[in-house]
Amino acid sequence: MASMSTEKATSSLSFLSTPQWKYDVFLSFRGEDTLYSFKDHLYDALKQKDIFTFKDDGKLETVQLIAPERLKAIEESRFVIVIFSKNYASSTRCVDEVAKVTRCMKETGMTIVPIFYNVDPSNVREQIGTFAKDFVEHEEHFKENIEKVQTWRAALREVANLDGWHLQNE
Repeated sequence: MASMSTEKATSSLSFLSTPQWKYDVFLSFRGEDTLYSFKDHLYDALKQKDIFTFKDDGKLETVQLIAPERLKAIEESRFVIVIFSKNYASSTRCVDEVAKVTRCMKETGMTIVPIFYNVDPSNVREQIGTFAKDFVEHEEHFKENIEKVQTWRAALREVANLDGWHLQNE
């Protein structure tokens, strides 16, 4: 009888020590800017190091809205790499992802690493250049729900202020 309760306790403890993450890394990127370039090289490098990474490759990216599968994959990831590119903020799916990862960072301690791919980090932080244009369009499209756009703006600023990498390829 004592061994049975010890077995149950050990089983419970092993459940607690089981990693809660399904993915090591979730890649957030704007497909048209990075689909067959930097993002693929990064994904391959992570895979070679046996780092289990979620990337969409366009299967779930056909609509502007964020698919439930992506939300779940974000929640099940330990790290998120956000690849900011020139047209990143033009996609409501991308800005929804950033809003979701900032919530996860606060709730679960998720680590977010921004990469500024051919875009100046200050453009993202200050939302100037293409980011300004994209947010003017979002504000027009979501004028009935301007709080959503404000959430996106705040999330982009928050992630853009984290330590990351600035890569210029042009």
